[in-house]
Amino acid sequence: MKIAILGGTGSLGKGLASRWIKAGHDVLIGSRDLPKAQEIAVQLGLESSSGMLNIDAAKICEIACLTVPFAHQESTLISIDDGLQNKIMIDATVPLMPPKVMRVQLPEIGSAALNAQSILGEQTTVVSAFQNISAELLQTDAEIDCDVLVAGDFLDARNTVIELAADAGLTGWHAGPLCNSVAAEALTSILIAINKKHSLAHSGIKITGH
Repeated sequence: MKIAILGGTGSLGKGLASRWIKAGHDVLIGSRDLPKAQEIAVQLGLESSSGMLNIDAAKICEIACLTVPFAHQESTLISIDDGLQNKIMIDATVPLMPPKVMRVQLPEIGSAALNAQSILGEQTTVVSAFQNISAELLQTDAEIDCDVLVAGDFLDARNTVIELAADAGLTGWHAGPLCNSVAAEALTSILIAINKKHSLAHSGIKITGH
């Protein structure tokens, strides 16, 4: 697939990009800073032309993944105009509010993913995923012992994202409708608190059962 990583110059964006490149996908690195996008594209082994402005990446991709900090979510989505109409956008945004990142502080609308859906409108299908994965580990070849909660209102869209999670070496789970994204987003602050209290580097979640 042709995947646009919107905000792809950050650690999570680079991590997912590197995994999907290895899986054979055509990855575009989007950014509000064109030279930076081109620089990261080259670092990932791509042609510099694979680095582009977010709006251009959104227009030519088949599916997009948003990996910007919450503070830049709204401005980034507004900047891409209608580039994601009739496409899936994976929202990996976590509504962290520095400096108190160990406290769950969700937006008034309920979650960052719901906020993204409200901005993009019903012509774009937003699916929530990848909030609880270590960006640092994604940038390595290490096996990641962490599962992915995938929330979205449409089964086919969730299936697509679960397949992309598998391509990144991760196990994705159907986590219900988009409103359930609140749980995955809130977990990130909890995992940060666990990391600090227990001197861990990359705590995550695993789904168990029979």
